Amino acid sequence: MNLRIPAALCLLSLLPPHQTLRAAAATEAAEQRLKHSVDQVVLIAKQSRDRAGLMVAVEPVLQKILNFGTMTRRAVGPGWREFTPDQQNEAVRLFTILILRTYTAKFTPGEYPSVQYKPSCSPSLGRVEIPTTALYKGSRYDVVYRMDETGGWQITDVVIEGVSLVANYRTQFDAEFKQGGAEAVLKALRRSVADAK
Repeated sequence: MNLRIPAALCLLSLLPPHQTLRAAAATEAAEQRLKHSVDQVVLIAKQSRDRAGLMVAVEPVLQKILNFGTMTRRAVGPGWREFTPDQQNEAVRLFTILILRTYTAKFTPGEYPSVQYKPSCSPSLGRVEIPTTALYKGSRYDVVYRMDETGGWQITDVVIEGVSLVANYRTQFDAEFKQGGAEAVLKALRRSVADAK
């Protein structure tokens, strides 16, 4: 007999009945939004003839599902408060370009991943983590999508094979910030964007 209880049920069992229903509905909404976006990306990858076309076609889908503002702020970390509004805007713009280029570079036009969804969990109200397994070009990748309800269920972090995208960039940006403040982070972003072409 399997005595393991999914994390989502553990959280739900601690909530009052009205919040249990809300949490379950929220989890379902997040899952459906993610699945819809992944299906769109897979269809685009399947139909694309070249990388340039794939990048152009997939960008609007990713812009809707990924919360680049939150991802950038969390990747920069505590130093974000010392950025001017103009520096924050530039950081979000550059980080968005970097993530889009890095993401689309993983795809080969005409080939597409098979994605299997596992039971999701809600670590707190308004947050859902959706674990998946992606099979692509003979390789298997465990990917967890962390989603926040703010702004209508958007991805705020992606954990690939146990490595958080946001935490990985935060390590890099924190070192840059300690050496030269906001401008050093922006320079590092500009370099990364140029390298990702």
